[in-house]
Amino acid sequence: MTGPVDVLVIGGGINGVGIALDAAGRGLSVTLCEMNDLASATSSASSKLIHGGLRYLEQFEFRLVREALTEREILLQTAPHIIWPLHFRLPHQPHLRPAWMIRLGLWLYDHLARRDRLPGSRTLRLDEHSPLQPQFHLAFEYADAWVDDARLVVLCAMAARERGATILPRTRCTRAGRERGLWRVQLEHSDGQTQTLWAKSLVNAAGPWASDLFSTVLPGPPPARLRLVKGSHMVVPRLHNGNEAYILQNEDSRIVFVLPYEQDYSLIGTTDVDYQGDPAGAIASDGEIDYLCAVVNAHFRRQITPANVIYRYAGVRPLMAEGDGKAQTASRDYQLLLNAHDKQAPLLSVFGGKITTFRALAEDAVNRLGKHLPQATGPWTTKLVLPGGDFGEQATLSASLSKAYPWLPETIVQRYVRSYGTLCRRFLQGCDILNDMGEHFGAGLYQRELDYLMQAEWARTADDVLWRRSKLGLRLTPEQQTRLERYMNVRREA
Repeated sequence: MTGPVDVLVIGGGINGVGIALDAAGRGLSVTLCEMNDLASATSSASSKLIHGGLRYLEQFEFRLVREALTEREILLQTAPHIIWPLHFRLPHQPHLRPAWMIRLGLWLYDHLARRDRLPGSRTLRLDEHSPLQPQFHLAFEYADAWVDDARLVVLCAMAARERGATILPRTRCTRAGRERGLWRVQLEHSDGQTQTLWAKSLVNAAGPWASDLFSTVLPGPPPARLRLVKGSHMVVPRLHNGNEAYILQNEDSRIVFVLPYEQDYSLIGTTDVDYQGDPAGAIASDGEIDYLCAVVNAHFRRQITPANVIYRYAGVRPLMAEGDGKAQTASRDYQLLLNAHDKQAPLLSVFGGKITTFRALAEDAVNRLGKHLPQATGPWTTKLVLPGGDFGEQATLSASLSKAYPWLPETIVQRYVRSYGTLCRRFLQGCDILNDMGEHFGAGLYQRELDYLMQAEWARTADDVLWRRSKLGLRLTPEQQTRLERYMNVRREA
């Protein structure tokens, strides 16, 4: 029997990798297992926002909003390459909410937490140049932040690995039980090989599978019940030329975001639909696409239909099951439930949560585990800079890369800055002309970048690269994607 690890984490979404990173940075030995690719479920199917949740003020969730706003400030400095400010415009509809109510909500949003990096809200008069329909004369503008959600997960996993954690994607936990004051954990790798690990503590961060894990892997009944809510999104050609986002109020009290996305597109979502079944099978239904199109068409001059949809996706959010209200009013807060009776090896289960508060959740989780792991040092992640984020402004880094590699097209430089930050220098090193980057797979994806993703970021399939490490799936043709998959298969087998 090899020595037990201090913490074994089940789940490679944002909460799982966040806990692994926090624990590794406190001097604890950590192993994380994920049954699929990192960020392969909910954590890559979000609205891609770091935000306080303006609409949660109507539900009187002031503590959650304050915490999220505080985290928004921290994360803007943690990952300036994949998180950046985004201005939102809320067109006014007097019959839904009076102007005074919106102004009061925005005043609270501006002042609930310290705000150093983002401007305060303001009122705008709309004119004939607005992309909105002419009946909208007034809008309110405020600032939140954008995030490349899947890359946030991967970068946290890389940061955890740098601090000694073992990260095991495509490794399923098949059984876990307490023996001799430890957890005995059975793992099964994608090649069918099995492995037994021993751990002093176990973290269930399986997201929408967190409750089901107790019927398949963990002993005993689940300590809480999750409400699974499906949120669907769609991508269409760009609806407007500006860099601002729009937050649309609908008659059913839901809100829909229209976000500038990957230069040429608009990302639209989300829905809130209660979901039953395996979260891996969630898809954006035709009814949800029709719904999103209708909300957009009620607001924008440019009209869309389902035929305009280039890509659609759905994620299942694991929310706390509290009451039977509408799905959109279910709390986005989280609970950490610790089971450690009679000096047993502790089991910590994560229920609920949102991407914006993952760092605070992870810190809270490791604080609780630390009571059973006295060698753990104190909290540290408020000053964390994720890999590639060691620079100031994106524009400054872009200028530096363009000067060092003048042969790189500007569109590729911009993508590297917003995906890798300074990490791109790892695969650019030694290149003097574009041909040095190797085979071109399309849309600016070259062999050097692809090899780096396979070697350093756990990418194994074309989907890993095209939809999680990047969003180049929007641009590569089916033939190019097939060629990419063929290349990756050869490299894996070499």
